[in-house]
Amino acid sequence: MRVGYHVGHVVLRETLDLQQQWQDHLGQFRAAADAGFDAFCWGHHLLIDPFQHFQPWPILARLAAEPGNMKLATSVLLLPLLNPVDVAEQVATLDHICEGRFILGVGLGYRPEEFEAMGTSMAHRGSRITEALRLMRRLWTEDEVTHHGEHFQVTNARPTARPYQKPYPKVWQAAMSDPAVRRVGREGDILYVGPAQSKATIRHQIDVYHRALEKSGKPIPEDMVIVREYFCAPTHEKALAKAKGGVVKKYEVYAQHGLGGTDEVLTRKVTGDHESLMDDTFLIGTPDECIRQINEYKQMGFTDVMIRLFYPDMPQSEVLEYIDFTGQEVIPAIHKL
Repeated sequence: MRVGYHVGHVVLRETLDLQQQWQDHLGQFRAAADAGFDAFCWGHHLLIDPFQHFQPWPILARLAAEPGNMKLATSVLLLPLLNPVDVAEQVATLDHICEGRFILGVGLGYRPEEFEAMGTSMAHRGSRITEALRLMRRLWTEDEVTHHGEHFQVTNARPTARPYQKPYPKVWQAAMSDPAVRRVGREGDILYVGPAQSKATIRHQIDVYHRALEKSGKPIPEDMVIVREYFCAPTHEKALAKAKGGVVKKYEVYAQHGLGGTDEVLTRKVTGDHESLMDDTFLIGTPDECIRQINEYKQMGFTDVMIRLFYPDMPQSEVLEYIDFTGQEVIPAIHKL
């Protein structure tokens, strides 16, 4: 099983100089490479107050110049906010810069502020992501493309760049609700499960996904990806204390941003039932306990686990120690699963 280092919006505004924030992220990337992580994954948000966060294209292009062979992934790019012609060529360019190590993770987005700012309707995000991905695949594989769809129009378009990987990089598509999971299955994409779904929900949605794949005549992809909050320490008590310290501020903001959506159980957890959220969804415990929990996801069919181990107000020295601890005590066992 493969393990990735996931960077989301975690630095609170004005708590850290932006240049220092970038240098810290670069240090974390280098530490993750040394620790044996298989992928480095960068999130995408705009106007994400009260956090400060960098955008994925320039970050991943810069990291591609670093030594090592870690995969570089958007995790996830909010594709309904963007123009697919631009994204298709950004992907092709970045895939060449990193010589085929790029993975495109995409998702719907859940914050009305972002859709308003980018001049598009949140109500159309499902149809936009589907149409965008279909158009992008054509741009990556066809010499000339004409497409007149509901949201996007191109006539006799001749792409200026094609991906390094053939026919194109892997596509992870995030989904939280049953309709979104069905959409991923209909398109035959790799399912990407977010950090807050319970194990019972995940098992149900894997079944929904497989039925959608079968109904659409799509093969089951070789990969399936999950993201988990990760709190590991030499003792279970220390891990639990770490979790309680790391989760509250982050999930308070998630609640304000409407992460739960229409999932009543998820909404309840995100808006305050943190004990239930930790018990049912997070990786918490000693290295052996975390390895056993990750193995549960392996048994469900997951091939990749992306872990979040950096939280608001966490000093860089502690982050680097945590990465090293994970590299020594957890990652070798994950690779053997």
